[in-house]
Amino acid sequence: MDEKPVPQQPPRDAELKRFLSLADFEAAARRHLPRPLYAYLSGAAEDNVSLRDNRAAFSEFGFITRVLRNVSARTQAVTLFGRTYASPFGIAPMGISALTAYNGDLVLARAAAAACVPMIMSGSSLIPLEEVVAATPGTWFQAYLPGEVPKIEALIERVDRAGVETLVLTVDTAVLANRENNVRAGFSTPLKPSLRLAWEGLTHPRWLLGTAARTLLERGMPHFENSYATRGAPILSTRAVRDFGAKDHLNWEHLALIRRLWKRTLVVKGIMSHEDARIARETGADGIIVSNHGGRQLDGAVSPLRVLPGIVQALGSDFPVMMDSGVRRGTDVLKALALGAKFVLVGRPFGYAAAVAGEAGVRHAIRILSDEVQRDLGLLGLTSIQELCREQLLALPVLLNPTPSTNNTYDFA
Repeated sequence: MDEKPVPQQPPRDAELKRFLSLADFEAAARRHLPRPLYAYLSGAAEDNVSLRDNRAAFSEFGFITRVLRNVSARTQAVTLFGRTYASPFGIAPMGISALTAYNGDLVLARAAAAACVPMIMSGSSLIPLEEVVAATPGTWFQAYLPGEVPKIEALIERVDRAGVETLVLTVDTAVLANRENNVRAGFSTPLKPSLRLAWEGLTHPRWLLGTAARTLLERGMPHFENSYATRGAPILSTRAVRDFGAKDHLNWEHLALIRRLWKRTLVVKGIMSHEDARIARETGADGIIVSNHGGRQLDGAVSPLRVLPGIVQALGSDFPVMMDSGVRRGTDVLKALALGAKFVLVGRPFGYAAAVAGEAGVRHAIRILSDEVQRDLGLLGLTSIQELCREQLLALPVLLNPTPSTNNTYDFA
């Protein structure tokens, strides 16, 4: 008779030492998570063209190093919006984190606070923003707002009342993306109860007991808590209908309204053109995030790294331009900063770390990336982030157009 699967325990701190890179967490998360949830977290849109380009763009630059410099006192601290962070990167917003890791949003926020880096809570999160901000007051909040003034006003009032200091408005979701991989893997929002979904849970017992069952027992059925001012749909529903609102109505006039209503730091996320970057600044944004949503919206949108230098040139070096999508290594962080970004945001790898090992996993993942940045600064011959500049990068055209006589290939596994 077949033995029943025994739930595995999450890795202890000592066992986390086997995770040497952010990629190690993805491999572990793939085994740990039910297929629909892993597909949601890892996948992008249609043919994953943009997802691949987000990584390829980084490989098309190489460093020019300097030597025989005293780099013993190097620091990676940066100041952004008047606050000093220990590293030049933070955690990007990720929806439904509490479904891939128990108390996912709190886990990510607490780990970020402990490391003195920012975390952006997603508007598609399953834990009330008030709870997360109370536990970690420096948490940023990202909103998906419709082009409907009453809903805009109500959510802005709620976020303000919660004490959020930095509001991030995501603007690249006018319509729903075509995420075929989600459909093929059986994922939807809300999730539809099915025999397939039940089997996925039973065959992933550590997730079933440690995340799903524990959440239901201790917190009840998760709902979309922060899409608007009031509670949204439950995550598990027989009717897979979710109110996304009239996001295709959202325009620059609404951003101007948000700017009038919101008195603290306002960031616009999803900018990919220097024309839109100028309008965002002129409309009152305090900063922007150059982003193609991790390749999850328009498949074929270029990597943010490719348009970053032009946007920075259009806005000037003093305006806070941030970037996300495709960052996996300390060298990626430094390449983005050398091309003009003031700060970098990383999403999926920290989501994987939370799923596999909770807050300890996220802390370890942050430490891995921070250690890489610190090491890479020394190998570049630099003592601070502020010394990075475009002249330290060299484009590698041979990788862009490999000939049959070369062995240069891209590995996206």
